[in-house]
Formats: sequence, structure tokens, C-alpha cells
Amino acid sequence: MTELMEQVRMREYLRDKGDGLPLAEVCARVAAAFETMEALLAPVSAGEAGGRPLPGEWSIHEVVDHLILTHEPSVGELVDLLAGRRPAGPPIPAGLQSSDPLARPWDALRVALHAQHAAALRVLEGARDVPTDARAPVVAVVNVRGADGRDAPLHWEEEIAWKAYAVFAFRLHTLDHINQVRKLLGAGKRPTPGSGA
Repeated sequence: MTELMEQVRMREYLRDKGDGLPLAEVCARVAAAFETMEALLAPVSAGEAGGRPLPGEWSIHEVVDHLILTHEPSVGELVDLLAGRRPAGPPIPAGLQSSDPLARPWDALRVALHAQHAAALRVLEGARDVPTDARAPVVAVVNVRGADGRDAPLHWEEEIAWKAYAVFAFRLHTLDHINQVRKLLGAGKRPTPGSGA
């Protein structure tokens, strides 16, 4: 029952905060998420980005690598949707990462993320605010509280139109990883036992 409720909640959000909004507002909301992420990353050093303050979690460097790898094909899929075409191929995987996510230098990674943000906004800002029949499959992921009280990810495939896609692929995805980066930064600043801090 909880799983179904989460799916309904996601669909309602994408309808109300994606398909139901004027294009200018969709653009503004996506841009705000991108700006927040870039401002959060700006003071992060390469050492902080590559560290793993939480066992079993990605580093900030890996989070940014993931965002770049998912934003690039998402821009292409958005272009297809705006042209009235269903994107070719399966949905973009939820946990997409480079084969060596730490290989690219941190500063270069941040520049690449900014370029992806700019590309997504260019496509959105150049769009016409008209619906199309095209839908893209996406993998939705939400955390659901299990009977044992622990959160576990729930994955399912959803078919969405272009405004909902822009909100899902760029705004919601970025906000999710903003929260992850904040958590990692907070964990990295905690004093370790015996550090005297």
C-alpha cells in the first residue's frame, strides 16, 4: 500500500509541478536547482570531493560524475520529446556512473556539470510551450519505509511528457543529490573520536 501511495504521489507531483506549470516556471525551477547545486559545490576542495565520510555512500566526486552522465542523455531525450518523438532505447539507469568515476580532475568535473546545466537550460528556454503526445520512460526511485522501520529504495518505470521529464530529470534529480551532498559535507565536518575537536 505504501508503495502505491508513493507512486501516486510522484505522478501527482509531476502533473502539478511539471505538466501543469507554464514553461517559464519550469525553466525557473530547474535553473534554481542547478544554481543551488553549483553554489554548494563551489567551495568544495578536491580532497573533500574525493573523501568518503559515510561508509557505503558515494563521494561528492562520484555524485557529480553521476549527474554529468545522466544529464547528458537526458538533454537528448528532452530534445526528442519536444520534437514529438519517443526517445530511443531504455530509460537512463538510476545508478549510472563512469567506469572510473574518480579519474577526471575535480575542477574539470565541475566545469562539465556547469556545461550540462547550461545545455539543459538552452533546450528548455528554446522550447515552445505546447504539449506533444511523446512520452519517455524513466526509472523513478523513492525511499519507502519498510515494516522494519528502515528506508529502502523503491524503483519503477514511469512514462512522462516533456515538462514532467524536465522537472524529473533535472530538478528532482538535482535536488535529491543536493541533499546527498549536504549530508556528505555534514558528515565530513564531524569530529572523529580522539581528534580533540
